Amino acid sequence: MNELTRSEAASLDALPAQELYTNRELSWLDFNRRVLAEAKRADYPLLERVRFLSISGHNLDEFMMIRVAGLVGQVQRGISKLSIDGRTPSQQLAAIREATEELESEQQVVWRELHALLAEERIHVADEGKIDHAARVWLREYFQEHLLPVITPQAIDPGHPFPFVANQGLGVLFHLTRISDGEDVVEMVLIPSALPRFVRVPGGDATYISIERLICRFGELLFPGFTINGDGAFRVLRDSDIEVEEEAEDLVRFFRTAIQRRRRGKVIQLEIEEDFDATAEALLREQLGLSDAQVIKTNGMIGVAGLDSICSEERPDLKFEPYTPRYPERIMEHDGDCFAAIGEKDIVIHHPYESFEVVVDFIRQAAADPDVVAIKQTLYRAGKQSSIIAALIAAAEAGKAVTAVVELKARFDEEQNLLWANQLERAGVQVIYGFVDWKTHAKVSMVVRREGTKYRTYCHFGTGNYHPVTTRIYTDLSFFTADPRFGRDAAKLFNFVTGYVEPHGLEQLVVSPIDMRDELYRNIDREISNQQAGRPSAIWAKLNSLTDKGVIDKLYEAGQAGVPVQLVVRGICCLKTGIPGISDTIEVKSIIGRFLEHSRIWAFANGYAMPSPRARVFITSADAMSRNLDRRVEAMVPIRNRTVHDQILQQVLLANLLDTDQSWFLQPDGSYLRAETGERPFNLHRYFMTNPSLSGRGQALVEDAVPRLALRKGAAV
Repeated sequence: MNELTRSEAASLDALPAQELYTNRELSWLDFNRRVLAEAKRADYPLLERVRFLSISGHNLDEFMMIRVAGLVGQVQRGISKLSIDGRTPSQQLAAIREATEELESEQQVVWRELHALLAEERIHVADEGKIDHAARVWLREYFQEHLLPVITPQAIDPGHPFPFVANQGLGVLFHLTRISDGEDVVEMVLIPSALPRFVRVPGGDATYISIERLICRFGELLFPGFTINGDGAFRVLRDSDIEVEEEAEDLVRFFRTAIQRRRRGKVIQLEIEEDFDATAEALLREQLGLSDAQVIKTNGMIGVAGLDSICSEERPDLKFEPYTPRYPERIMEHDGDCFAAIGEKDIVIHHPYESFEVVVDFIRQAAADPDVVAIKQTLYRAGKQSSIIAALIAAAEAGKAVTAVVELKARFDEEQNLLWANQLERAGVQVIYGFVDWKTHAKVSMVVRREGTKYRTYCHFGTGNYHPVTTRIYTDLSFFTADPRFGRDAAKLFNFVTGYVEPHGLEQLVVSPIDMRDELYRNIDREISNQQAGRPSAIWAKLNSLTDKGVIDKLYEAGQAGVPVQLVVRGICCLKTGIPGISDTIEVKSIIGRFLEHSRIWAFANGYAMPSPRARVFITSADAMSRNLDRRVEAMVPIRNRTVHDQILQQVLLANLLDTDQSWFLQPDGSYLRAETGERPFNLHRYFMTNPSLSGRGQALVEDAVPRLALRKGAAV
């Protein structure tokens, strides 16, 4: 299509919103369908397929507790704000509920298939036919010794107030008849969250029974003198969002109270078994007040998220082959001295293929180094067993000036972050909570070290959290540098968060909500100008989510100009491909596999054919979402070092574009189609697991010790 034709055919203003954009929530549900599809892959080990089913359950629970709860709240308050695709909150809810019912039903279909396959491998889950006499005796003893002392039956009648069912609470209702007087009684047994979801019967074959089925099986021990007419398990999800009040004077006190309120949020979803006793169900619906809640009747397993406990079964033959991350060669070449290696030249580390332990060692060595005078660190999610926290505490106890920016608004980690903040403060760390209305999401640490008569600043910038668990399964980038320009910028960034001193004159970093949006727009505009001038142009990006209308419209402008745009968006994507004259030069793919793609990268051709040493490359903690660009403190790092630039562009980003084994392509109708693997399938995860680490690749690439990637079908050549 020539320039004139493209201009005539492409008008954003002329098209309705539903033709230009995909609904955010429906796009997320499509993402979770792709996660669930991994549970169907016959080439995956069986327990890994069960794990993907569990992950899809966890994802859907959080979606209901946060996104759906938010829409319900908007409807209740009469808010009529339209979504990006022009839907009202009530219209979105109707579409979401239909889609979630389909997704829940599909989860049960997948579970039935996996359940049968597990049985073939001598793993029996809630299979009554596999519970022999010896197992029944053991389960009865287990129930009497471990469950009876813990669980508490509660009568539901006018003399007993209806018990409170906590968020994600699991329980059983019994419909009983008292033998002495023939009186009908309904009793509830709430299952404490401390109890295991599944109980494993000892023996060679693995036999698991869910805690709710175990309680139902031995109901007569709970209710002597009663006849059990019926029973049924149920599960409740509640509104779990925390809205920060701008007038909150004390963030710590506010979040301690808010966490308690979250446990008692409004019921958003009730999940019950399909054969739930009718009398008990009617009472449950009435008492929970379900006027705006979704009720899911399940003909299989309630709460499939709980299946993750089955995956701990000791069956290595049914799991991915274990993978041990490599410790970065560049650091080992300097006898493990992080500062010597970073001081020599910039380094990029590719997690989880390269160990996150190097990031911890960076702080540990700083704590032990007598020449280090100060450490500053942002903490968004650090996990429950955090070696980073321990290293910061050791540094403070060693007399270093340590500052930690702890983000209390990290969803579902608020309580853990409060605990870490208390421990850090007791050790003498200066703990800062940042802005009231903005989250500090940037992943930055800086170490100031005395070297001779001067001070030198060493920095770490990451695309992922300082979290010991996620770093083993999330693909992220860690960039280390001793470039003084980055050191000065990092200091200004911390002053912005700790003292609200807006950074001026930044030399390298781009920071939201100050100038990241503008910088992205400038780079997209440059590609448009290059295309219009007949110079090479291209935009490559790797993101978790693309929902911001401004960024999408900018990419549409690039598409209108004919700029080739290739996007790897793992999750939500509100941009539509294939719109004539607007997005027919834009390709979007999603990668779902063994590892969760999490790094965020932007690359702009800059007038040269991609991939080029002259391309402009950035890594960032921010997704292309309004909240990241306008309501969070984020950092975007330009990659100037030639070796690091080539590693990120010509290895990490290019491998993502070339992957066929784990990729799904976005279709013009908004659906996703799994990529055709062809004769030479390429799996980017396998590529990085079986090749030398990035930190040792500079010379390896020159010497052709690593399979090179080429931008053509066929992947590694």
